[in-house]
Amino acid sequence: MKKIYYMLATILLLSNFAAKADEGMWIPLLLKKYNYEAMKAKGLKLTPEQLYDVNNSSLKDAIVWFNGGCTGEIISMEGLVLTNHHCGYDAIAANSSPQNNILDSGFWAKNHGQEIPVPGMWVSIVQRIEDISDKVMSELKGVDEKDRAAKIQEVYKKLITEATKGNTYEAQCREMFKGNAYYLFVFQRYNDIRLVGAPPQSIGKFGGETDNWMWPRHTGDFSMFRIYANKENKAAGYAPDNVPYQPKHSLPINIKGYKKGDFAMIYGFPGRTNRYEFSKGVQITTDIIDPAIVALRDVRLNAWKEQMNKDVDIRLKLSSDFASVANYWKYYAGEAEQLKKNKVYDIKIKEELAFAKWAKEKTEYNKLLSDMDSTFAVFKPISLQRIYINEGILAPNISKYVSYATALDETIQKGDAKKIAATREQLKEAIKELPYAPMIAMADKRIFDSILVLYYNNIPKDQQVALMGEIINKYNSSNPREAIRMYTDYVFANSIFSDEALMQAWFNNPRPAALKNDPAYIHVKAFRDHYINTFKPKVDKFNESISALGRIYIKGLMEMNPKRNFYPDANSSVRLTYGTVKPYMKYPLITNLDEVVVKHQKNSGNPEFNVPQRLLDLHKSKTYGHYAMKDGKLPVAFLTDNDITGGNSGSPVIDGEGRIIGLAFDGNWEAMSGNIHFDPANKRTICVDIRYVMFLIDIYGEAPHIVKEMKLVE
Repeated sequence: MKKIYYMLATILLLSNFAAKADEGMWIPLLLKKYNYEAMKAKGLKLTPEQLYDVNNSSLKDAIVWFNGGCTGEIISMEGLVLTNHHCGYDAIAANSSPQNNILDSGFWAKNHGQEIPVPGMWVSIVQRIEDISDKVMSELKGVDEKDRAAKIQEVYKKLITEATKGNTYEAQCREMFKGNAYYLFVFQRYNDIRLVGAPPQSIGKFGGETDNWMWPRHTGDFSMFRIYANKENKAAGYAPDNVPYQPKHSLPINIKGYKKGDFAMIYGFPGRTNRYEFSKGVQITTDIIDPAIVALRDVRLNAWKEQMNKDVDIRLKLSSDFASVANYWKYYAGEAEQLKKNKVYDIKIKEELAFAKWAKEKTEYNKLLSDMDSTFAVFKPISLQRIYINEGILAPNISKYVSYATALDETIQKGDAKKIAATREQLKEAIKELPYAPMIAMADKRIFDSILVLYYNNIPKDQQVALMGEIINKYNSSNPREAIRMYTDYVFANSIFSDEALMQAWFNNPRPAALKNDPAYIHVKAFRDHYINTFKPKVDKFNESISALGRIYIKGLMEMNPKRNFYPDANSSVRLTYGTVKPYMKYPLITNLDEVVVKHQKNSGNPEFNVPQRLLDLHKSKTYGHYAMKDGKLPVAFLTDNDITGGNSGSPVIDGEGRIIGLAFDGNWEAMSGNIHFDPANKRTICVDIRYVMFLIDIYGEAPHIVKEMKLVE
């Protein structure tokens, strides 16, 4: 009887591991083997080869990795790329000025000649995927754990060299299942990318941070770019005589619409998940790391917002950085909240108990969880150190300027003329991305000061840099807050990096003595050296140990549950996720333009909910063309139950016949724990409806010539 009870209990616990409906971000190469029948059952009409094929045109040829952080899709045979507005935000803002403010007014190129080149922007298209697990694993036999990472990089370099020899491709090797499998991804990269169109940010960001990660949503989150190639249709750097790229495949546009339960798949480049995280990792993330990131980012957002509200030019200069920091400020707040609400720590504990019972008599696994506990116990007290360096001390612009100067100085010390020249050019571009103005410097000073206060209050005193004690003793030992303020005044009054002219003069003529006597340089160096010498070895040791334990844990899970189709964590490699068009709780499946106008009216005076008068006029006259639904309303956004994460922004939502019905642009608040735990009841993807996109281009933007490039299915 006890044996039967044990088996039943184990089965119930193991059910937490089972891949739930629509869970997983799958490698396209493996769809035919693992997922195709399930996809067909949900409504897929395409063959596996139409999803991914090396030798013939397939959907993969229309999916682009957009500038390394988002996804885009090719929607015309002239290389027109559709992605999210927030993915194109940098380019739109960089080409805006108070005199030609396309960020606020929108932009629609009337012809190819009006399309705006975007230096530094690129897209990559996957050419093929190869399972290289056997090749890597054979090289790792007998390699000590401490040497494993270096050996892997050595093998990667060899495989990448082989894959890119004699062609113009780039390649990346990606670890899967924390080192239980490896794959090679070969790309063609295109560097001549030009801005074609974007709605005003009042449409592209409608709802702002108030609505971010929330449903219902009413955001027209899209922008358009074009890939250019040389006259032989080959990838090339920018040249005025380059021509629009002719792709192997472009996605047709479905303006017929969809209904609840229709098949939906999302093809893209999801960033990072950690679904196989240990319980102790969840605990530290929830209680320590996420709250610290939120507090540190809050400092930047408040300081920037104060200055952005005073001046249009400053708002344009800071808008991209503000949007980027704010997006994940809210994400980390939501993740911590939902990890607690969804009791993810408890779920992980149950999973580990099931594993422990299974592994009790297995030598390879029976000590794994106790080793995990002791590893996290050592890491937990120092877990804030890296966060406070990256999100805190190095976050102010003045610290970034110092970091750039340090990099240049170190390169100069090595005496390699070519590397010095290359570093100078890289830093010129990097500095351009850090706007300088007196009002921005005021915000930076406030950020510098406030972060030091957080550091002093939240980092254990026995872990603090010696400089911190020196500041307090020198400026006001009885009032640490006042001491930090006085120290901040001193740094900004005496550093060349708080003065644009002095800083540029140094970069034009680097002088080591001026650098090493600079108070901002001394400040950054003190904190960086303190972290590198005292804590980085411990953090590196933790990462090495927990990586090895994670690899063994997943290997054990696979042995424990051999019939399960495991999927790897997202790691910015191309993936496909499938599901259905599906509403959420009491909320509507689809939002519409009527609701946009109502939100606008209810939030009068709030810039997050302003809309252009032209959109109000088109709504009043119901001038929607053939993009309205059967009830006469214009759709704006909808929901699916696809499994996505950051990096999927801009990914196409594709129906069962391979036609685009929308763009993924967000997740929902109730499932913000999704990077660590998939919640089938609450997980949703928020998508902008392709009909709203077409309406905004064709009718609102008066750019029907752009729509004519596309293949519309009515």
